[in-house]
Amino acid sequence: MTSIDAAELPVVVIGAGPIGLAAAAHLVDRGLNTLVLEAGEAAGAAVRDWSHIRLFSTWDEVIDPAAEKLLAATGWQRPDGASYPTAGDWAESYLRPLADALGDRVRLGTTVTGVSRAGRDRVVDADRDEQPFTVHAVAADGTELRLLARAVIDASGTWANPGPAGGNGLHAVGERAHAEHIAYRVPDLRDPENRARYAGRRTAVVGSGASAFTALVALADLAKEAPGTRALWVLRRGVTSSTYGGGSADQLPARGALGLAAKAAVDAGHADAVTGFRIAGIEANADGTLTLVAEDGRRTEPVDEVITLTGFRPDLSFLDELRLDLDVRLQAPVGLAPLIDPNAHSCGTVYPHGAKELSHGEKDVYLVGMKSYGRAPTFLAMTGYEQVRSIAAALAGDHEAAERVELTLPETGVCGGSGLFDAPAEEEGGSCCGAPETLRIETIPLSSRPVGG
Repeated sequence: MTSIDAAELPVVVIGAGPIGLAAAAHLVDRGLNTLVLEAGEAAGAAVRDWSHIRLFSTWDEVIDPAAEKLLAATGWQRPDGASYPTAGDWAESYLRPLADALGDRVRLGTTVTGVSRAGRDRVVDADRDEQPFTVHAVAADGTELRLLARAVIDASGTWANPGPAGGNGLHAVGERAHAEHIAYRVPDLRDPENRARYAGRRTAVVGSGASAFTALVALADLAKEAPGTRALWVLRRGVTSSTYGGGSADQLPARGALGLAAKAAVDAGHADAVTGFRIAGIEANADGTLTLVAEDGRRTEPVDEVITLTGFRPDLSFLDELRLDLDVRLQAPVGLAPLIDPNAHSCGTVYPHGAKELSHGEKDVYLVGMKSYGRAPTFLAMTGYEQVRSIAAALAGDHEAAERVELTLPETGVCGGSGLFDAPAEEEGGSCCGAPETLRIETIPLSSRPVGG
């Protein structure tokens, strides 16, 4: 291949979400040529999809320092650091102006379809590390692009790949057939169409994390105005002392408040629940309702709608020609996986990490942000900001800064992901019970409580 000065090539960042744009800001601050490719038509396209959710973190915790430095030069007005933005606020008041400040370094409507080494598929060893990356993409008008890059930072997230309802990680039998009655995001019940879909109806909420808490509280709130609105909470595990997260001990108060609100809601009583219920099938009834069938043969009562909130997983398909070192369980970088593995960690600290933990045998390619966590929960924006700070330093040759830790993380509260197998149900006194429990949910106005993460 013709010799190319790698220093002249851009670092290609995939995704113009919070972490991708922060990566670009750090790279620009280091004087590195940078190009961000975003599939959506606006910065933070995925964040905008959950614009109705309020974050767990304050503005102070979701603004990256290098990004703020770049924004300050434009006259940007910083929001009140102690307040909690919605995802919509985050996208419109921070991500949009940040993308604008980066200017033509950000290409919107550009979908990456593949990444490889120039002239080398994943099998070829010869001079591999000396070859630039080739990034294949498709522009909004259908034009195919082939771009060269000195390094690739994949911050494309996991939003486009929600987990299925099936308890074995695959779609349950009948899940695809009844897709018109199954949602995989927390619905915005202020939207008239969504409101009509769930008002006065019975909805199964599948999942045990913050998103499930949020959906249950939203449905309970809707029930105040729409009698007959009911929820069925379907948990793969039992109810234990950690089901509701860290509560008042959580160092992110809004996240702890959500867990406490969910527990208070359960105690107040407006929803039923089944525990230890791993879905094998979803069947249609003669009246148009659905019945969920567990692997052990148990069946739920009929429901009208299903909201599946079982986490997300990374799309690795367009990285298939790269030699990524990924943990076989989490699909996270092998250096990071032990720090975030929900099989080993419950509530506790996820240690700050950077270029070293995120490196692969394939030199100068990094998965960052939500994508770096694979299937593990508990990702925080500030974690991603530390990741890209370290990576930008490494790519600039400042290895001392790359190895330095510049972040102290709050202790996690909403943790224990789907990787943890059925823990026994636990009552107040600690004894176990095998039968499904009846749980209750109170109505809590969404507008008054930070609920997102």
